[in-house]
Amino acid sequence: MSNAIWDALAATPLPEVQRRAAVVNDLAEVEPVTVTGARRLGWNDGGGQSAVWYFADDGRVLLLTFDHESSLNLYAEEDFALQESFYQGVPESLVALVRDRPENYESLNLTDPATGRTIHYAGGVFWYDGTHWHVADGLAEYCRREEVDLFGESGFDYCLKVYRFGRDFTPEAIVATRDENGRYEGDKEREADLLGVREVFTRHG
Repeated sequence: MSNAIWDALAATPLPEVQRRAAVVNDLAEVEPVTVTGARRLGWNDGGGQSAVWYFADDGRVLLLTFDHESSLNLYAEEDFALQESFYQGVPESLVALVRDRPENYESLNLTDPATGRTIHYAGGVFWYDGTHWHVADGLAEYCRREEVDLFGESGFDYCLKVYRFGRDFTPEAIVATRDENGRYEGDKEREADLLGVREVFTRHG
């Protein structure tokens, strides 16, 4: 299983992963969500794509990604059983962070019609055991069986680009990308945004 962003994430120390997640969370102006036992940080592009990190108190991490236009958008199919199967292989104590929880902008719920229990939707389910990153067994098996591009269709590639794993993560790099995407009408607007981005980076060391 080879993927440049996945390999770069795996090579990034956890404190740096947390720092980047915190910076991106603030830049995306994600609303805070309280989750007992973990720190939740997220990103969304305002158009249906999102990444959500749960940094558990014990040093493990649950990462969910979602692309609403992909074949792994199970929210559109309302298939609770299949969505739940994507979490197979993830420790239940991490899955509990997204089971029977209130919805939020980045994570809506799928509901089991038989029991009424809920779980947050996700096209991609990944987790960190304190030493290594893993693709959830259920997601990996489904993608193998159905011949689905795991990293592309899960939204992993798209959603994690903003974190720039394996690349420079600086205010200048963030603003340069925004400039390439046509965000600014002129130099003054670009410089003003750079100051704001620098303030966010300063807050997070």
